[in-house]
Amino acid sequence: MGGLTDFIAMHPIWGWMALGAVFLAIEVMTGSGWLLWPAASASLTGVATLVIPMSTTAAIAVFGVLTIVTTYIGRRYLRGATPGAPDVNNPLQRLVGYNGEAVAPFEGGNGRVFVDGKEWSAVLDGQGPLAAGAKVEVVEVVGGARLRVKAA
Repeated sequence: MGGLTDFIAMHPIWGWMALGAVFLAIEVMTGSGWLLWPAASASLTGVATLVIPMSTTAAIAVFGVLTIVTTYIGRRYLRGATPGAPDVNNPLQRLVGYNGEAVAPFEGGNGRVFVDGKEWSAVLDGQGPLAAGAKVEVVEVVGGARLRVKAA
């Protein structure tokens, strides 16, 4: 192991790149969004040690400052998903706004519709009969896999 520590002492870029890779691997496993910035900072510190020879203490200070700056910039200017926005991983939410047609007449406000190549259980938004073949628009997804539709 002495050979590895000697190598990293002579070429600190590889130690910093390894630290950045560890942070990045943990970030990928957890998906927290917080370790992405220290991973980038470790990589930038490694490049800085390659360009500007510095002591280990100075490199750690550069890493600390870069981590604070990149975390601040990343959190302030690179916003994540807006709270309340539809989840892109939920394929049912993308059906809202799609058009389809009634498979059979709606009875008591309940029926089935054909939307996006599939047949779905549906509830009619509003009153009145809806005949088979009538055009509908999806208003929302209710209770898992049931669509609320209105006549289009």
